[in-house]
Amino acid sequence: QLQLVESGGGLVQPGGSLRLSCAASGSTLDYHAIGWFRQAPGKEREGVSCISSSGGSTSYADSVKGRFTISRDNAKNTVYLQMNSLKPEDTAIYYCAGARTCGNILGFGSWGPGTQVTVSS
Repeated sequence: QLQLVESGGGLVQPGGSLRLSCAASGSTLDYHAIGWFRQAPGKEREGVSCISSSGGSTSYADSVKGRFTISRDNAKNTVYLQMNSLKPEDTAIYYCAGARTCGNILGFGSWGPGTQVTVSS
C-alpha cells in the first residue's frame, strides 16, 4: 500500500520560499494523483494543490494561485510543492495524500504525517 512522508517545512520570513517534498514508499507513485493539504490551528484542513498521476493536470486553491507550484518526479517517487512569496496565513501543517484522480477530495487516502510550515518575521 502507498505510504507517504512529507519533508521540507520550516520557519521562513514573509516573502520567502520553501519547497516541500512528498516521498512515497510501498508502491510506485506514478499510479496516483497526489494532493497537498494544510491545516492551521483552529481551522479545518483545506486543499492546497493537486497533480494528476501523469503530471499533465494541476490545480490550486485560489489563495495560493500564482505563488505555489506543484510538480512530480516519478523516477524519484516524489511530489514537490514549491512555495514562493509566503505569507503568514500560509502557516500550517502541510500534508500530502494519494487518490485515483484529483476530482474528488473524498477519494484521498494514504495521508502522510505532515510537515510544519511557519511564516513569521
